[in-house]
Amino acid sequence: MKKRIQPHIMCGIGDVAKYVLLPGDPKRVERIASFFDEAHKVAEYRGFVTYSGKVDGIGISACSTGIGCPSAAIVVEELMKIGAETFIRVGTTGALQPDIEIGDIVIGTAAVRADGTTRSYLPVEYPAVASLEVVSALLQASRRMKKKIHLGIVLTSDAFYSENTDATWRFSKANVLSIEMECSTIFALTGLKGLRSGAIMAVDGNLVKGIKKGEFEPGERTGELDERVQKAIEDVIGIAIEAVKLLEGAPL
Repeated sequence: MKKRIQPHIMCGIGDVAKYVLLPGDPKRVERIASFFDEAHKVAEYRGFVTYSGKVDGIGISACSTGIGCPSAAIVVEELMKIGAETFIRVGTTGALQPDIEIGDIVIGTAAVRADGTTRSYLPVEYPAVASLEVVSALLQASRRMKKKIHLGIVLTSDAFYSENTDATWRFSKANVLSIEMECSTIFALTGLKGLRSGAIMAVDGNLVKGIKKGEFEPGERTGELDERVQKAIEDVIGIAIEAVKLLEGAPL
């Protein structure tokens, strides 16, 4: 039987490991792969970049999701079809709590489904919840690496530029930690399929403090380019990989 290739990520069975790290940014995939003991590029198509390799002998892959839930759903669906079982979003997020600083790290336990994609799959009553095993592994890995983290619910939104100030404050008062654009789909789809997922993210803004990712002067290091955020992204990648090592001892 001939190998079957998925139409968007351009990968087939055997191309990806059961553990997959999911950054939004295609350029971050190569950065993640540089942390592997060995790695090679599998495919690059329509902004979806995939690398596979090993850490401590454990198979691991990284694949970009692009921005937002629709493209994240495509990536997760196609990865699941070719053998991926555990998904960890490795991204950035904007804080909704005044005590969360730029360069801090957030581990999402669940996501508010303020997106449209998951409603095509499931009724709004279905929760988008990270897997307990993945959250536990991320927590343990953070402690091993002596990194401070914020643990809790995040908000997944579809529209970056359509901020609703009233909604921002409402979710902030409800103890939602931060806002981002992919977690709800990753959590909901893996829950639907009986697989595992989690998310660990670097904080690149704080909406309740009026610090947002926006326009900047050439050469200015703001938003994701801030040195504190870049350092947090490095930490987030390291924690996610350490979590994979821990999860290898906690199979589905």
